[in-house]
Amino acid sequence: MAESFAFELVSPEKLVLSEQAMQVVVPGTEGYFTVMANHAPVIAMIKPGVVEVMLESGDLRRLLVRSGFADVSPNGLTLLTEQVSDLVDFDAEELEQQIINAREDVHDAKTDEKRAKAQLLLGQLEDAKAAISQSN
Repeated sequence: MAESFAFELVSPEKLVLSEQAMQVVVPGTEGYFTVMANHAPVIAMIKPGVVEVMLESGDLRRLLVRSGFADVSPNGLTLLTEQVSDLVDFDAEELEQQIINAREDVHDAKTDEKRAKAQLLLGQLEDAKAAISQSN
C-alpha cells in the first residue's frame, strides 16, 4: 500500500492546505512532476497551472496556482505560491477581466520596467487560463 506524506500549500495570506497526501502533481517550469512519499529532495520553480492533490482520505483537490516554489524534503512537500484558487470556487469571468486589465497595463506602461512587469503578469494569467482549459 502506498504511503502518505505531509503536504502544505502556502500563499502570502495564509496556510491554504495542510494535509496528508498520497500524491501531488505540480506544474513545474520544466514540466509537470508528481511527488509521492519518499521522493528525492528537490527545490523547483512552479509556473501557473493546476496542482492536483490526492489526499490520504481519497479526495482529489484541484487548485490553480500562479507561480512560486516547490520544496520536496524528507518531511514532505511544501508549495509556496503567489496566489491560489480552488477550482471549485474558480471565477472564469474574473480571470478574463484580469487578463484584459493586464493587456491594458502593458499598452499603457510608460517605462520598460513597468511594461516588463505587466507583460510578466499577463503571461502568468494567460498560462493559468490555458492550464484550466487543459485540465477540464
